[in-house]
Amino acid sequence: MPATRFAEQLNAQIGNELAAHNQYLACAVYFDALTMPQMATFFYDQALEERGHAMMMVQYLLDTDMDVVIPGVAAPRSDFADVVAPVELALDQERRVTEQINSLLRIAREENDFASEQFMQWFIKEQVEEVATMSDLLAVVTRNRNDIEDIEEYVAREQSGGETDPTAPREAGA
Repeated sequence: MPATRFAEQLNAQIGNELAAHNQYLACAVYFDALTMPQMATFFYDQALEERGHAMMMVQYLLDTDMDVVIPGVAAPRSDFADVVAPVELALDQERRVTEQINSLLRIAREENDFASEQFMQWFIKEQVEEVATMSDLLAVVTRNRNDIEDIEEYVAREQSGGETDPTAPREAGA
């Protein structure tokens, strides 16, 4: 059974992940409206991934007989100055989520909650990948802000659908 403090913070993180889902959805819609289908698809996929992370956390709490609380989230930002702004926002968001995940791992360690510490290891690895992906995308979008076709080509080439990670925790409802 997870430590109470860890479970409380994991419930809060479910809200953070759902807020990230909504923010990526807003970014996807922005790019869709600009007729940038590759960027739109990339962010729609990112939104689903963030929702999946929340559902992994829900499943962990269910599996360990802890209460699940689905918190409300603030509306996402949906107005952007240019094609760079949503990617900058996404990178900032991934960095913030990394801090949140690290904090959860720290709590599990402080509470000697070994099962929760092990559960969080996958998210640590995932955040390294997410920050790297957004950092690379930001570099490309910044460099090519006036050449949408180059941005779209990069995303089509480099960000095509990844494989399912067999080490990922199970998602509730999946």
